Amino acid sequence: MNASELQPVVQFLTSTAPFDTLPNEIILRCAKSVTVGYYSKASGFVKFDADAPKLYLVRSGAFEVRDPEGVLVDRVAEGEFFGFSTLLSGEKVVNRVAILEDSLVYHLPQALFDQLRSESRHFDKFFTRAFAKRLRHEARFKAKDLTTTSRISTLMSSSPIMIDAHASVTQAALLMRNSRVSSLLVTDNHKLVGILTDKDLRNRVLAAGLDGRIAVHQAMTTSPISISSNALIFEAMLLMSEHNIHHLPIIDEQNTEEVKAIGMVTSTDILRGQGSQPLLLIGEIERQRDLASLISVSKQIPLLLQNLISADARAEEIGRVLTSVTDALTRRLIVLNQQILGEAPMAFCWLAFGSQGRQDQAACSDQDNGLLVAEEMDDYAKGYFDALTHGVCAGLDQCGYAFCPGNIMAQNPQWRMSLSAWQQVFEKWVVTPEPKALMHASIFFDMRSVFGPQSLFDALQDKVLAQTKDNDIFLAGMTGNSLVESPPLGFFRKFVLERDGSEVKGIDLKHKGNALINDIARVYALSAGIKEVNTAKRIRALMDANILNRKDALNLADAHEFIAHMRLSNQGYQHTQGLKISNYLLPGHLSSLVRHQLRDAFKVVHDAQSGMKMKFMRSF
Repeated sequence: MNASELQPVVQFLTSTAPFDTLPNEIILRCAKSVTVGYYSKASGFVKFDADAPKLYLVRSGAFEVRDPEGVLVDRVAEGEFFGFSTLLSGEKVVNRVAILEDSLVYHLPQALFDQLRSESRHFDKFFTRAFAKRLRHEARFKAKDLTTTSRISTLMSSSPIMIDAHASVTQAALLMRNSRVSSLLVTDNHKLVGILTDKDLRNRVLAAGLDGRIAVHQAMTTSPISISSNALIFEAMLLMSEHNIHHLPIIDEQNTEEVKAIGMVTSTDILRGQGSQPLLLIGEIERQRDLASLISVSKQIPLLLQNLISADARAEEIGRVLTSVTDALTRRLIVLNQQILGEAPMAFCWLAFGSQGRQDQAACSDQDNGLLVAEEMDDYAKGYFDALTHGVCAGLDQCGYAFCPGNIMAQNPQWRMSLSAWQQVFEKWVVTPEPKALMHASIFFDMRSVFGPQSLFDALQDKVLAQTKDNDIFLAGMTGNSLVESPPLGFFRKFVLERDGSEVKGIDLKHKGNALINDIARVYALSAGIKEVNTAKRIRALMDANILNRKDALNLADAHEFIAHMRLSNQGYQHTQGLKISNYLLPGHLSSLVRHQLRDAFKVVHDAQSGMKMKFMRSF
């Protein structure tokens, strides 16, 4: 293009996001690099060149993006884009772009697009968000794949590029250039101590006028956010979004002696995974502006559960995913109610108890929640929090989380207290472990804050754990209370069957299986002052602290996962058959092998109960 032809392109780019944030010289470079395409409505569809993907910026006209089945995904008009999904994911074009009007389009080559993303954080975030929005549009019409419930190890770079902390920044820059990466893991004696990104080089070296001979540890980001290779892609996405980071080191969970990096995952890696159903659902929840729309979005939760079951995800993972959705719904309901009521008169935490607290929710979960406020409430504060809690609890009920039959909810003034009042209530339960107090302990001691300042929640939890740790009388009472129920094994290891409220007899997998393991893990964790409330994490923490020996801990963890998996699989079967969802499993549906495995799992629970009784009730 000559100068006269460039000027209208420059003007258009200067007024179009995200190019409007780029320096003038970069916009001029873009204008010189673009090619112009004319698309006639009579042609029907855009023909893509698979060997030369590019960004399409609509100068005039209109297009429709449809998936391979013809379902509408997006409409694109002047100043908008298509083609970026392929550029971000590296996958071939699968959607079809229909030409609605005679159109003029600017084409930006992939090399320049990639360069702009690496040089401008705003440019990169703009298209990352556009890509996420496109996925959300697709998710409204069909269920997405479930790659976000796969392990992060399926995406990570198995051979991360590393550099010693004492190497020079110049050496690091050369290594990044030659390896074509935007970040390096920094080690010291093979231990992960930091991460160095191109952003660090710009901001901490070049912009600061420092010499390239300085050591890497002077420019790196120290103590980087990291994640275990056993974590879900879904969890990595949440972590990166929460901390606004694009590079996530993957660490070896089995290595407890030192933090050893075994891989790296970037936001681009995750985008290439393209499966984001749980995160998209949470994103949908966070964008809703009224209760009616939240109720509508929440109708997707049963489908999410069935998809997770069908994908044969681990029960522990399903619990975490479903609870993350419940947490998001709770937080959004709090925000929506506060938009009506105004700012709270004091700091508060919304407390989740029971299965939501443990992050092991399944089908048919009801509410167990409470409110922790920073100070004693005056009449105004009482009225405010009464309105807030009733609004949130009613909203949760309408979104599918039934009111607690025992009225353990924040809308009940009994469970809406100041920090000092909550501390006194817990102290009374611990000091005087009467039957009702022990019943409450089985629910309230599995608590977690889903909204509010962490410091306020910590002040409550730390005080509670200080009172329960090594408290022989309380622990003996908790143990005795948890031994009221036992695994459903009778003589000759035959299953003991119960009625589920009808004429049908079955095995109660929740109350005679997982709930017993929850009780065991809770008693041991409270005895040791362990903060974890998730049962699987409690068992791992008890093993790491040598409170449970490795063999017993692993057996108990395996039994917990197996029984929970059987429960979820059975609920999936009940759903597909149009049956009432319950926790009861019919023995006739089991193969001889699964029967044997289930008996073994219940035997593990029985033995663990015996061990707990010996430890905590020996003197009583």
